[in-house]
Amino acid sequence: MPLLLSLTVFLALMVAVVGLMWALQPSRGSLAARMLRYGSRQPSWSELADTAEQRQRSAPLTDAVTRTVEKAVANRGFAQQIALELARANLKLTVSEYLVINAMVAMVAVAAAILVSRSPLVGAIFGLVSLYLPRWYVLGRERKRLSDFNKQLSGTIGIMANSLRSGYSLLQAMELVARETPPPMGEEFGRVVREVGLGLAPENALENLVRRINSDDLDLMVTAIKVQHEVGGNLSRILDTIETTIRERVRIKGEIKVLTAQQSLAGYIISGLPLALMAILLLLNPSYIMKLFTPGWYILMPICGGLGIILGFVVIRKIVAIDV
Repeated sequence: MPLLLSLTVFLALMVAVVGLMWALQPSRGSLAARMLRYGSRQPSWSELADTAEQRQRSAPLTDAVTRTVEKAVANRGFAQQIALELARANLKLTVSEYLVINAMVAMVAVAAAILVSRSPLVGAIFGLVSLYLPRWYVLGRERKRLSDFNKQLSGTIGIMANSLRSGYSLLQAMELVARETPPPMGEEFGRVVREVGLGLAPENALENLVRRINSDDLDLMVTAIKVQHEVGGNLSRILDTIETTIRERVRIKGEIKVLTAQQSLAGYIISGLPLALMAILLLLNPSYIMKLFTPGWYILMPICGGLGIILGFVVIRKIVAIDV
């Protein structure tokens, strides 16, 4: 019965978090929210406050929370970094909304851990660990989006080169890419085209694209376009050369990933097994595992074990990380 009750409460809290995330989504009828989707820069805190004020009638409670958080984190360096990560992950959330969701996830983890283990200390430990879960999700989504973008990039450059040879301008070629290619490539080039339509120079719009997509291959393409714009030359031939280079890099990276997949997976499994076992013991029998953390010389055992896990994981990642 205690386990069933804990699972029921946990599911209820998860439903509450999902509902909060849905409520925190920007209002589709808000003019500021719709205009910010077409801008390349991160919205300013005053614009976010204006957008929040327009949503006040539809979600007064969540709006009050997010406005309070916005005032607390305004003009902070970490807030700008979080905003950049959210943009790269293509998540339609403001920094305040992300922080509120982060706090809700931690509260769910604390409540579930206390209900299962009957120990406030275990709940605090799980709450601290769960604070990283939303960031882990954002970074994972960002890495996947970057990987998908890089896989599409060589074909996209080929489309642009062929379009330029057939008489299209650079903007028309980017419009064709936005229309014919799937996300994330078509979505990102669609933003570039909209930014140019709103009055931004094509070079600046492409720089904003590089800021959203942290890809070395994309940076190479944009640099070539900017150089050609300054000094002239055959852009289609330049893009053909870049396409060949990027295609070979993607092929070699794919072969390296296949050859090192087993070692990379082994690093995650070997590093994760002790942590997973400790988490299970903390939930099922906290008094047993907490003896390792009582004052005494044997507290060095978990400390040395944790350092060994971190060192082994870092060494394995360095071995399998081969730059091309």
